Amino acid sequence: MERYPDIELYLARTPAGVLDAWLSETLEAAPLMPAGKGQWRTTGTCHGQPVPVLLVENASDGFSSLWFDSDQTPWPTDQDAARHAAAALGVKVRCSLGGWSPGDDPDRFWQVLPNGEEGPIHWPG
Repeated sequence: MERYPDIELYLARTPAGVLDAWLSETLEAAPLMPAGKGQWRTTGTCHGQPVPVLLVENASDGFSSLWFDSDQTPWPTDQDAARHAAAALGVKVRCSLGGWSPGDDPDRFWQVLPNGEEGPIHWPG
């Protein structure tokens, strides 16, 4: 199975404590720390490798961007991570449909709801 070079998720509003607990449980990460206006960072580990994490608040339409800057995450793809995050955090999660190529629609995303429903959406829109 293909493993993405990094993982980026868009999370609906998520309480900081809930997100910190999930990152701690999933990646043994310390709580997110301020890293500039509306940005938070931490570093976790997976398979003995560091996994830098960046949270950007209100990146788009009430969603925050959560970026795992590593190919050493517990999930091979953004969609796998979105499924796990939606279930664990109890929030709506969006991510890219996969690799992007010129000519692809940049507004097509994958959405996963906390109840397990998922599918492609147009976002924003």
